[in-house]
Amino acid sequence: MRKPLLIGITGGTGSGKSTVAKAIYRNFKKESICIIMQDSYYKDQSDMTFEERTKTNYDHPHAFDTPLLIEHLETLVRGEAIDMPIYDFTIHNRKKETVREESKDIIIVEGILILEDERLRNLFDIKIYVDTDADIRILRRLTRDIRDRGRTLESVIDQYLGVVRPMHLQFIEPTKRYADLIVPEGGKNRVAIDILVSTVKQSLADKPLEEAEKPDVTEILK
Repeated sequence: MRKPLLIGITGGTGSGKSTVAKAIYRNFKKESICIIMQDSYYKDQSDMTFEERTKTNYDHPHAFDTPLLIEHLETLVRGEAIDMPIYDFTIHNRKKETVREESKDIIIVEGILILEDERLRNLFDIKIYVDTDADIRILRRLTRDIRDRGRTLESVIDQYLGVVRPMHLQFIEPTKRYADLIVPEGGKNRVAIDILVSTVKQSLADKPLEEAEKPDVTEILK
């Protein structure tokens, strides 16, 4: 059995991580690739009141159940399926239901803090940082949170200035140094996406990944 290739895609909120992940996904058969969202692994908060849950700092590393994410990725690497949690931002808690996710040849993990924890970081074969200007990112977050998460304009702005921006500077921006490839402007950077797709295809075509070294993105750039 081929060892799955783990690709980590990170960057600030609204940077275009999901767009990059989906752009890569579309280049492969759906039977061979899947996307795991770090957002699904926010901690269960059933022991807290709704009012207490609304104060959750979603941009801090402690908000995530990182040990569970690591356990699930290690399970997928072994070729076994997982029951992935579902997080509902309208209630600030996990749902009771889970999603069955089978192991695939290519596993993309997308999230703001996937390179912050060394244990998690070391699992990835390819590490990508999507780098987008802050003004573009806040506009994208405003649209998403109001449309998809039931937030008001004022609450999104307050959260961004009070929590999101300082957390980005403290925890997310510094992880750029761990990336194998920095992608400016997210999904609009077709050259970078083509390079990534070529890297993945070459890695899968050469030989079984358990016998191969991790793909060197810099070699593809030469």
